Amino acid sequence: MPSATTQPAAGEQGDVVTIGTVLVVGAGTMGSGIAQVVAQSGIQTFLYDADAPALERALKTIPAAWERAVAKGRLRSEQVEAAASSLTAAGSLDAAAEVELVIEAIIEEVAVKEALFARLAELSPAGTILASNTSSLSITRLGAAAGAPERVVGLHFFNPVPRLPLVEIVRGLGTADETIDRAVAFAQGIGKTPIVVADGPGFVANRVLVPMINEAIFVLGEGVADAAAIDEVMRLGASHPMGPLALADLIGLDVCLAIMETLQRDLGDDKYRPAPLLRRLVAAGRLGHKTGIGFHQYSDDTG
Repeated sequence: MPSATTQPAAGEQGDVVTIGTVLVVGAGTMGSGIAQVVAQSGIQTFLYDADAPALERALKTIPAAWERAVAKGRLRSEQVEAAASSLTAAGSLDAAAEVELVIEAIIEEVAVKEALFARLAELSPAGTILASNTSSLSITRLGAAAGAPERVVGLHFFNPVPRLPLVEIVRGLGTADETIDRAVAFAQGIGKTPIVVADGPGFVANRVLVPMINEAIFVLGEGVADAAAIDEVMRLGASHPMGPLALADLIGLDVCLAIMETLQRDLGDDKYRPAPLLRRLVAAGRLGHKTGIGFHQYSDDTG
């Protein structure tokens, strides 16, 4: 089996069962972005978060994002009305019993995710796909925790979800071919480009990207250049659309740290050692856009 494959265009998947109902678990930046895109595609979407205020915020920010898209001419008013009718708050995880796909987008802690997947497997029918938006943790391990590895898959979206086209479809050791086919068709159906990759620490994107970001943090910590200069060098010299430190702020420095810790632990190589400055900023609560300050400062309306 190849470690990564591109997929055929929409309409070339054969007789794949269409997914019409989705539960997104986690209403943070990624979860709300996923719910926004799925509902916008006309799929009945339920959004759940154990933190009621987080769920309430998401149910305000998603419609606001749609209204901004209308103002910019990206969506029509009738499309927003249809999308809004497709989005519903779920009162509990029991909603997993009523959907064909669950997408987990909670905190990046393996024990918490394992407990969730075990619970979701209990609540959902055997035909329901259980997907994780994890950026680096083992899909095989989550499948084992669920006790149903054949229906567990990675659906790794990228921030900001409404704008970035890629979804890494991560195949765990026990993931069934049917699950992969349905996940690919789902991603295409919501306008994303799916690429199937094998389960491995960081998958492809973050295995390559986050160590580069980490190295930029080492360069900053060593005083070779300041944050603005490092970002500008990589923009102008490597044609990156955004510098690595600005990108780290967008991803979230806590997420970058968690990915580096996963890579170091699971691959056993000190080249993945998180930069000390990264640890200090996370400990200080300077996480990037989500807190208004990271390697750069952000105003309230951009953070």
